Amino acid sequence: METVEYRISDNKDELDLEAICRLLAGSYWAASRPRERIVASIRNSLCFGAYAPDGRQVGFLRVVTDKATFGWVCDVIVDPEHRGRGIGKRLLAAMLDHPELQGVYLTLGTRDAHGLYEQFGFTRRELMERRRSG
Repeated sequence: METVEYRISDNKDELDLEAICRLLAGSYWAASRPRERIVASIRNSLCFGAYAPDGRQVGFLRVVTDKATFGWVCDVIVDPEHRGRGIGKRLLAAMLDHPELQGVYLTLGTRDAHGLYEQFGFTRRELMERRRSG
């Protein structure tokens, strides 16, 4: 298998909203999230994009954070055609190396990717949640 170099960036100006909406529409956690809510979530978060050599966005990761004490890692997703190439790991590594997240307590919720996150030091804990409609 040939090695393809993917680029990771935290520059929001590079994010492809269409690609992000398409990726999230295929997820179990955000399939029905409206576009306007995705736009607001990006505006209010630290975001990372993964880009194929041709420039297409093929991955996304978002952190809701105060950049001082707490961050919620969410919307971590890689295009199915590009999975298995270490892109998720590269997104997580870039996030953990980001200067604005040093010393910040990070948490996340996942239904199916525990092994990936455990490789980066995340541990399983009980999560409580309160959901609101709308």
